Amino acid sequence: MLAFAPLSSTVGAAGTALSWLTDLLEPLAGGTATAAAIVLFTIAVRLLISPLTVAQVRGERRRAALAPQVRDLQRRYADDPAKLQSEVFGLYRSAGANPIAGCLPLLLQAPFLLVLYRLFTTTEGGTGLLEERLAGVPLGHHLGDGLGGAAGPLFAILLAVLLVLAWVSSRRARRASAAVGTVAGTPTEGPGAATLGRLLPLLPFTTVLVALVLPLAAVIYLVTTTAWSVLEQAVLRRPQATPATADIDRR
Repeated sequence: MLAFAPLSSTVGAAGTALSWLTDLLEPLAGGTATAAAIVLFTIAVRLLISPLTVAQVRGERRRAALAPQVRDLQRRYADDPAKLQSEVFGLYRSAGANPIAGCLPLLLQAPFLLVLYRLFTTTEGGTGLLEERLAGVPLGHHLGDGLGGAAGPLFAILLAVLLVLAWVSSRRARRASAAVGTVAGTPTEGPGAATLGRLLPLLPFTTVLVALVLPLAAVIYLVTTTAWSVLEQAVLRRPQATPATADIDRR
């Protein structure tokens, strides 16, 4: 199958960057240098898109602050759903709170995951990365290739870490939904909003399902980016001091 030229070029560039990082880390990391290079590559990607994540959290805080006004609009236009939706969108727009901005960091990571998948399942990169190993397991190894040797324990550890991270992310999503209010915090009314509120806490667990079909290298990327997300959200969403609390602290 012919490779899409831009994707092929991107895979080649990523392969060159990973090979350079591997050579740089080899004196310190030895046989785990390529896996360490993937972790550093992932951190670099997340740092590049971190401004979008900060904007996402700010937008959520704006929507939370607007919740009382949204509830007032719900009471005023309870019999006119079309007018209600228009008014809520207008309120969000005037406050600079975009309801869909939170999807951007996740969407921007998808191409990087695709590049890693191609890099460790094809020869497009031309850098010999398919031959690299972690604990004796090729970085291009899939679960479907077998669980013999170190492959079974290695994948079990990575999947267990992903499962724990997904649980932490799901708890955070539930708390955020409860704080903002699924209906009050979105411009959508009715069963659709309630269904969305139930589905959002389940989304983090899709990373575990995705990992089941990815090569080991991409699973390492997925574990690293998910762990980064959990730490990033813990920092960005830490409780903020209220004015009264701030006055007490200053005293």
